[in-house]
Amino acid sequence: MEIDFTDLSPDKIYRTVIQSLVPRPIAWVLTENKNQSFNLAPFSYFNAVSSDPPVLMFSVGKKPDGSFKDTRVNIEARSRFVIHIPSVAQIDAVNASSATLDNEVSEVSQIGLTTVPFQGSTLPRIQGCPVAYACELFDIMEIGKTPMSMILGEIKRAYIDDEIIASAPNQKLLIDAKKMNPLGRLGGLDFVSLGDIHSRERPA
Repeated sequence: MEIDFTDLSPDKIYRTVIQSLVPRPIAWVLTENKNQSFNLAPFSYFNAVSSDPPVLMFSVGKKPDGSFKDTRVNIEARSRFVIHIPSVAQIDAVNASSATLDNEVSEVSQIGLTTVPFQGSTLPRIQGCPVAYACELFDIMEIGKTPMSMILGEIKRAYIDDEIIASAPNQKLLIDAKKMNPLGRLGGLDFVSLGDIHSRERPA
């Protein structure tokens, strides 16, 4: 099958991409609401952009009424946010946090999650996530007719659970992906965990 995207509606394009571009990592993004409660939402249009400076991106759509989602509103207003990499054990909480709630209603409180201090960050992190990045807004780019908001964040500090750090030669950081057990996204209602890991030496 060959598909001409010029003949597809945005909805059909979206469904084609999310089912074929798999698995996708999940950015579980914590921001601060105007009332100082915490918003938490998952995004799977997410990846790294550069290492110098260390920048991550995730893409945010709009609410059903066409307004900006709280994540974008909060980041524009306060510039700070924390991106978590959730584990498979957190699948139900991640899914629950995708619900559309009224402005300034905290998903963290609604779901009953616990936050813990994130050293060097003015925002906390979600307890139990194996990895978290304290970020500051680098840029927001609006893309397309909707538009989607591509949010770029510069990593200022990272938390990595000691339990997922493997012993490594030469003092290099080595993360055990199996112990990290990150949750990934497929199409439709489906999530995914790590399967087999295949290693190869890179050619010279």
